[in-house]
Amino acid sequence: MGTVYVTQEDTFIGKVDERLNVRFEKKTILDVPLLKVDGVVVMGRASISPAAIAELVHNKIPLTFLTLNGKYIARLEPEMNKNIFLRSAQWKAAGDSTQAIHVTKAFVRGKLKNYRKSLLKTQRNYPDINVSKGISQLENSLVSLHKATTIDSIRGCEGAASAAYFSCFDNFIRVDDFSFNSRNRRPPTDPVNSLLSLGYSLLRHDIQGALNIVGFDPYLGYLHTERYGRPSLALDLMEEFRPLIVDSLVLGAINRKIFKPSDFQKEPISNAVSLTKEKLHEFLRLYQEKKLTKFTHPVLKIKKTYQEAFEIQARLLGKYLMGETDKYPPLIVK
Repeated sequence: MGTVYVTQEDTFIGKVDERLNVRFEKKTILDVPLLKVDGVVVMGRASISPAAIAELVHNKIPLTFLTLNGKYIARLEPEMNKNIFLRSAQWKAAGDSTQAIHVTKAFVRGKLKNYRKSLLKTQRNYPDINVSKGISQLENSLVSLHKATTIDSIRGCEGAASAAYFSCFDNFIRVDDFSFNSRNRRPPTDPVNSLLSLGYSLLRHDIQGALNIVGFDPYLGYLHTERYGRPSLALDLMEEFRPLIVDSLVLGAINRKIFKPSDFQKEPISNAVSLTKEKLHEFLRLYQEKKLTKFTHPVLKIKKTYQEAFEIQARLLGKYLMGETDKYPPLIVK
């Protein structure tokens, strides 16, 4: 089953035998074997029993709390993996070390090359639009990235490339009811940004879970600066996956008219835009399907799902930091 998403507010999450049981108004709305659960994401208000919490921790199943529009609240992690040697290597590489610069470049290179693939595909599929400027800017950023010698300069390349990519994003949208002007968040104030932010929140949950399984400290990253409560390494590893999973999901759903403007609601004070409850379920279904999409992994040369790739990339990162390989290969899908 993968990740369980609890979106009905005021539910009670309990444990019955070896099953996770979700009840609303004294009626069971979900009952699944814990063996089939990889993670639990609660969106909105819910209560959870101590027995259920203990069982999730025992089975190393992460529990994440989000608001209904996808804003991160908190996360319950199982006990940290016993691989102290990996975390020691992770901490030793912190700062502007050779290893940190290498992996930071790799994270950004993966993101930029996947960005470029999206722009080139759009140019091929829709000859009537012109994204050549964005492609040229991405090429320039890749050249600058290759020459970068500090993490700050790498961040500059990433920022310039992301600005170029999102300046073309409106061209990807092929329906009249939606448009994209610029990336905004905290809170997102239009439907497209709302879907992107929600998708990135779900992706963060999955990447952080993979890092925890492998044995990393998800709060010590290299590209993203240290900040209290920020899982910087999860945000680092997310970079190469953003265009492959979330961006493509959002654009595909909009262009196939799965969502329409009336499927979104706006909060009166903050102007935050979010999906209605019914369509939130639809988005979660699409995200789950996307994670199970198979592709040929460029390093392993065999078919894997994106869900499996989260942990594969985390393990490849660990091998590099432990000195078992001479480079970290980001996920770049052909």
